[in-house]
Amino acid sequence: MPQQLHNICAHLRARQVVEAYAIFFPVRLRPQDHFRLPFSEALVENGLCKELCLRLFPQLSRVSHVVELKQHETEDHVGSSSNWMERESMIKDHRVYAFLARCCKSLDAKSCIQEAISASSTDNYPTESISNTLEAGDRVGWRASYWSSTGQNDSRVPETLTYKLVSDLCVITKISIQPFQARAVRFRMGHPKSPNFEGDPSDELCHDDKFEWTYTSQEFPMAHVSRLQKFKLPEPVLCIGGYLQIELLGRVQRQEMDGLYYICVSHVQVVGHPLAPALGVEVIDPS
Repeated sequence: MPQQLHNICAHLRARQVVEAYAIFFPVRLRPQDHFRLPFSEALVENGLCKELCLRLFPQLSRVSHVVELKQHETEDHVGSSSNWMERESMIKDHRVYAFLARCCKSLDAKSCIQEAISASSTDNYPTESISNTLEAGDRVGWRASYWSSTGQNDSRVPETLTYKLVSDLCVITKISIQPFQARAVRFRMGHPKSPNFEGDPSDELCHDDKFEWTYTSQEFPMAHVSRLQKFKLPEPVLCIGGYLQIELLGRVQRQEMDGLYYICVSHVQVVGHPLAPALGVEVIDPS
């Protein structure tokens, strides 16, 4: 979504928002609808709130349907014909997507990591576990606090760190990493393929085959210094499913003792807007 429209939407009234939206994004709203339908009816009939959310967050295209846990009681007054069911579905979609758009405008940014799930490798578990990356400093008491991969002869071998977020729906805006040294980083967001998935930081077999990644970022270059480096995503990303993976690309640090290349990270921060408990998602098992 263009930043200009993003700023406009934060300040304009409802009618002005949709008019601005129509200017920037041509939609299937017929000119005569402005006169034949009340404005709220035009919003519902043309699905503008849903389309706006899809423009903001393309990841929503994977959503099969929406459900309201507290249904509006209209069934007693209207028959259950197919036309009525279709109409109710349109109204429900409008309410949910309009609520999602409002939530994304009003929430304050906060830390979004709940727990560390797994690393693609760990040199000395649990001393150098991924769990150490949740500590704000690079030391805990008398010892250094960091995660370390196993050593590799090839400096091009990547490593991944996987985290569970505080909500299964989060709008992520910024990720910060304090590495010892690495060449580049890439981020993925998504959900486990199985709804019964349970992660374990000691399980190094928790790889991509267990996850469905609905978003993959560009590669971000990393400075070859041991300090907290901030990576702001080009646009806010809606993480559907509540899991984030950090892929570290390129090894810089070579250990003199064994001549192997390692990647080490002392701290990870994820900043965004959790949407729970107002909104949630259920991953449907395809099996």
